[in-house]
Amino acid sequence: MKMKPTKKLPLFIVSGASGVGKSSICKILFQNETDYIVLESDILWHEVYNTPEDDYLAYRRLQLRLCASISQAGKPVVLCGCATPGQFDSLRGRASFTEIHYLAVVCEGDILNDRLQGGRNISDESWIASSVQFNSWLKANGETNGMILLDNTCLTPEEGAVIADNWIKSRMKS
Repeated sequence: MKMKPTKKLPLFIVSGASGVGKSSICKILFQNETDYIVLESDILWHEVYNTPEDDYLAYRRLQLRLCASISQAGKPVVLCGCATPGQFDSLRGRASFTEIHYLAVVCEGDILNDRLQGGRNISDESWIASSVQFNSWLKANGETNGMILLDNTCLTPEEGAVIADNWIKSRMKS
């Protein structure tokens, strides 16, 4: 039996390149928050969804269905993962939400490179290049694509989480 969501709430997406600090921020939100539900998108990942040729369409549809189902508990969902508005806004599942708000966590490129290589011990040059490129794209294009930017260059994860929490709660009220 296929059930359709009856409660429409906003959806919040916290995006950013690998290594920028979005997961650290979302982990703090997950541990501390009771007004919304934080979901790390990586728990849904499977290689079958690795379809960059269609912009990860099946993966994005799955994410929207899951977030719509979770929000039926009466709390909005904060989805943490690499994403852009264009991957969600045109999908049919978008209608399950009153709005989708996007926060893009970014940082300076050299800091991101240091975090990936030093903090996360990533040596795959293509992964590093891809993360740096996505971070640069977000910084240059995020705002024109409906995203709010959170520059995490000089923030602790706790400071970033406070800013993200304030951003979420201010939009929950409207």
